[in-house]
Amino acid sequence: MRGYFGVGVEGVSKPMNLGNLVRISHAFDASFFFSIAPRLKLSDANSDTSRAQGALPFYAFDKLEDFRLPVGCRLVGVEITDDAVELPRFRHPSCAAYVFGEERFSLSPQLLSLCEFVVKVPTRFSINVGMAGAIVLYDRMMTSGAFGDRPVTPAGGAGLPPTHTWGAPLARPRDY
Repeated sequence: MRGYFGVGVEGVSKPMNLGNLVRISHAFDASFFFSIAPRLKLSDANSDTSRAQGALPFYAFDKLEDFRLPVGCRLVGVEITDDAVELPRFRHPSCAAYVFGEERFSLSPQLLSLCEFVVKVPTRFSINVGMAGAIVLYDRMMTSGAFGDRPVTPAGGAGLPPTHTWGAPLARPRDY
């Protein structure tokens, strides 16, 4: 999958969660990170031990009305809603920005209305925003085609045998 992707948050207020999501974004080689209506500064995210702040472009939008994405970038909300697509059933756009909400709160209805897609991690209950980010970005990487099909055997064996090709049908002469 060619293209680029960014990761962002709306209103995250826990420094540990912000730092974890920034670090995960950096680890999965995100093109940029953004925040909308931030309650924290990136410098507050002391759990980002990867030093993403110097390596990853960071955009802070004080309010939703200021929010902008690169041309051609499709906004994907990650949220538990009734009509959200389960992540294993979602085909990631090549150019996308994934936006996550604060734990115990949802993405605002205004931001959800801007999302072209809404996906959810199919878990029994809400999980930590950093963990959700890792799952979504891992899924994006694995479905990109860069790693080919999974091997059939646990040890990473050769995969499925080649498809059998049948020869021409055998014909017996009729006895008249």
